[in-house]
Amino acid sequence: MSGQTLTDRIAAAQHSMTGSAISKAACKATTHEVSGPKKKHLDYLIHCTNELNVSVPHLADTLLERTASHSWVVVFKALITTHHLMMYGNERLIQYLASRNTLFNLNNFLDKSALQGYDMSTFIRRYSRYLNEKAMSYRLVAVDFTKMKRG
Repeated sequence: MSGQTLTDRIAAAQHSMTGSAISKAACKATTHEVSGPKKKHLDYLIHCTNELNVSVPHLADTLLERTASHSWVVVFKALITTHHLMMYGNERLIQYLASRNTLFNLNNFLDKSALQGYDMSTFIRRYSRYLNEKAMSYRLVAVDFTKMKRG
């Protein structure tokens, strides 16, 4: 049995019933389970960014909604998933993120549910600022310097 909570299973089932495979994969990549997002979900989301008939705004908005959680695990996994898609997904995703006025508004994020939540909250705020700056620099220069070949 996996470490998914009942809430995670219900959310995945809701997305299955509505027919949103992207939302389901994003939900499964950002579960309450204290481990990294599963590779199969990340690979599926990367594949989705490369499909022309997939709504990149819907995918990005689904991940941004997951950052509204009070659980540091879900928020952290949503940030990791977004960063992974920015790095390895289609450029349309980072273009969409750069076009938004606000991305991650986590300046006041604090998970009070456990001792580890306090420790991770600082890191989550810092990581979200990094991703915001990455999108902002793409907006200004229209190039992702981390993807450029050196030399």
